[in-house]
Amino acid sequence: MLFESDSANQTQSESKNSSTRRSFIGRFSRRSFINRTTMLTATGVVAGVMGSTVSSWKKEGIVQARDIVGRFNYDRFVEKASRVRVDAARLERSFPIPPHPTNGDEERYSNKIGSDSRGLPHDQKGEVNLNAYNSLTKALTTQNPDDYEKIILGGTRKLVNPQGPLAISLEGINAAQIAVPPPPALASAARAAEAVELYWQALLRDVPLSKLENNTDEPKVLAAVEDLNKLSAFYGPKRNGRVTPQTLFRGSVSYVDPADRSGKTAKHVTPPGVLDGPYLSQFLLRNIPWGTQYILAVIRTALPGNDFLTNFKEWLTVQNGGSSGKSIQYDPKRRYISTVRDLGEFAHIGGALYYGASLLLGAPVSLSDPVADGGIGAPLNPGNPYVNSKTQIGSAATFAVGHLQALLSLGTSRAIRASYWQKFYVHRTLRPEAFGGLVYNNLVNKTQYPIHPELLNSQALARTYSTFNTYLLPQAYPEGAPLHSSYTGGAAAIAGVNVTLLKAFFDENYVIPNPVVPDPQDPTKLIPYSGSQLTVGGELNKLATNYAIGRGHGGIHWRTDGAAGLALGEEVAISLLRDERLGYNEKFGGFTFTKFDGTRITV
Repeated sequence: MLFESDSANQTQSESKNSSTRRSFIGRFSRRSFINRTTMLTATGVVAGVMGSTVSSWKKEGIVQARDIVGRFNYDRFVEKASRVRVDAARLERSFPIPPHPTNGDEERYSNKIGSDSRGLPHDQKGEVNLNAYNSLTKALTTQNPDDYEKIILGGTRKLVNPQGPLAISLEGINAAQIAVPPPPALASAARAAEAVELYWQALLRDVPLSKLENNTDEPKVLAAVEDLNKLSAFYGPKRNGRVTPQTLFRGSVSYVDPADRSGKTAKHVTPPGVLDGPYLSQFLLRNIPWGTQYILAVIRTALPGNDFLTNFKEWLTVQNGGSSGKSIQYDPKRRYISTVRDLGEFAHIGGALYYGASLLLGAPVSLSDPVADGGIGAPLNPGNPYVNSKTQIGSAATFAVGHLQALLSLGTSRAIRASYWQKFYVHRTLRPEAFGGLVYNNLVNKTQYPIHPELLNSQALARTYSTFNTYLLPQAYPEGAPLHSSYTGGAAAIAGVNVTLLKAFFDENYVIPNPVVPDPQDPTKLIPYSGSQLTVGGELNKLATNYAIGRGHGGIHWRTDGAAGLALGEEVAISLLRDERLGYNEKFGGFTFTKFDGTRITV
């Protein structure tokens, strides 16, 4: 036995001088521990090493902690760790695999016009080379790493992480156990409605967000509202069944309808707080305290007129995986997010966002300058076991902001795995920029692609042509969308998982002090907001939906991409919390918070 021989050698060495003993210890460390670690289980290392060598270590004057404490049971602690991991695996395995219906476009169209093919070679109309498309689906089917290296690309851009979703997560639910409704089909009225909204988002990019209110005098906002209200299948937020300036471009979340066991029906909801007050979340307007430093809330903004892929040749180059050869021109003066374009640019790259939100929530309110210098000072979730403790507080180990921040980073990775599994292995849904090419070809090259007439007859499309001289969907980013398919939205899944974790750790009913909005006359400044109260939970929901819909402001995501991504991320967060709870020693009744659909749950 390995450790028996080592122990014997060590016993024999006791009669030798200290230099020989040090030489042996060096050999023991290198030969017996490093070289043989792979042959030992974790239990063997703890129980075997500690147990078989403790007597000889005592003779060397080494005293073990348990010999002092006398009560700590190492074996039981290690066994508990093993049991918790097994219990977590069994718990997650117990959830059934739900139906994963698609919209049928990949099977419906032999030329794959309804499926994402950007980055692969295309013909002059923009239809994908079928050999290239088949090389992609072959790799996704075999999941052989060598087959991914044989995917036929059309340009220099590479596909984004198609093997990432196949990684097995050691904490949280498997991606195959999360249900999302199928996205709207290419020819459907619902897809046309989302396209109408996207064309309006492009047309209104330089409109101030302050104009998205019911008292607006902005004619383009009123025209967008009128156009959207004509649609038969628009599922964005409404008041009394109608789109209003206050609901325009606000976020929504889509779940599988629990009444439909086939998984084909979606339930569309507006999260609590999303329609309340200003369009923009308070978490995007405050300086983030990071120790003795601050992350400023002002951002680099794109100048008006930075719209791309409006030329068909440029559009086709990007579909093939090439570069448009253009770049965004930025305003040299930093300012707060104040226009539709600003939020699109913020969502293009992102920022501290959810980690920053945790810092803002945890930092106390500053008496000298509550907006520039201080946090929000939100209490921890009332269910936190240390809230009422007389002797203890939490730490980065459990139930404090440091613990939460570790979960935020973990959740981001796990949400992307789950989202990308839907993208690559289930839906492969067409991106909005590629859909715009179908619209262009129908109206310019007289193709007969199945585009619903509600888009073709919309004011959005007519005004896009009169403004940009094209029927392509103008993009805010010169590279267009990332090279993975549209559904579900990865950025939205990240928003969903992180905001859910934040609500689980902080008191979501806490009213945010000193709310602000950008000054409409000078967006380098903030002014007080004096409307209805804004809560932590509502503004976190708004933060998530702001970011998800902001990708639509850039032109790269459908509304349902974000709406389903938010629900998917929420489910990932719930599964992480469920697994985490199994390991705690504290008396804890569970994480209680409000889901995006307004229901209260305890995990």
